[in-house]
Amino acid sequence: MAEYVVEFGKDGRNVEADGRLDAAAFHRNHEAIWAALAPFLDGRAGDVVEVGSGTGQHVVDFASRCPDITWWPSDLNEAHLKSIAAWTAHARRDNVRPPLRIDLTDPAWCAQMQDGSGPTALLAVFCANVVHIAPWQVAEGLIEGASNYLRPDGQLFIYGPFKRNGQHTAVSNALFDTSLRSGNPDWGVRDVAELERVAARVGLTLVDVVEMPANNLLLSLARQPVR
Repeated sequence: MAEYVVEFGKDGRNVEADGRLDAAAFHRNHEAIWAALAPFLDGRAGDVVEVGSGTGQHVVDFASRCPDITWWPSDLNEAHLKSIAAWTAHARRDNVRPPLRIDLTDPAWCAQMQDGSGPTALLAVFCANVVHIAPWQVAEGLIEGASNYLRPDGQLFIYGPFKRNGQHTAVSNALFDTSLRSGNPDWGVRDVAELERVAARVGLTLVDVVEMPANNLLLSLARQPVR
């Protein structure tokens, strides 16, 4: 899996002695993201995997809002995994499990989800700001893996900047896309239709698109109804 555009802890922001990292994006977007997730998650119970948890701030915040949900954060970067564990300890959230080391280039994700020591029937999968800063194989592995592990009524939520019908939704996103691709041609703002095609192959369908602040979207994908 590709390294992040900015590895948290190397972006000039404070690093706590226990390894907790701080992401500026968390402070900007966590309330809006929760408002979009809440209609599906609020009042429900089950396991939720956050893929690409970064610093771990989102997962402990969301866990505080829905105590009946067990949250499983994950990442691939070692500094991020340390930060996730530190934020979990700092927040003292009993409903956040130790972080999983998930590589989205493999649709199986990780050994724990194969051997029964991790969750396998998920209420939801949440992934924020990952698919545009990684090779296309990561987006495919995210969607295919979610299809493997979601329970029948589960949903996959993907947050970030996206194109729609081949067009950018804002000039700022177009400029961001150009910057990403100039740094790594395998990265870039993805088109919603591209994700829909991958989802269709594995039995998922786009059920909702929520417009978010700063020209981002939250995509919701679920099982296709049985006909």
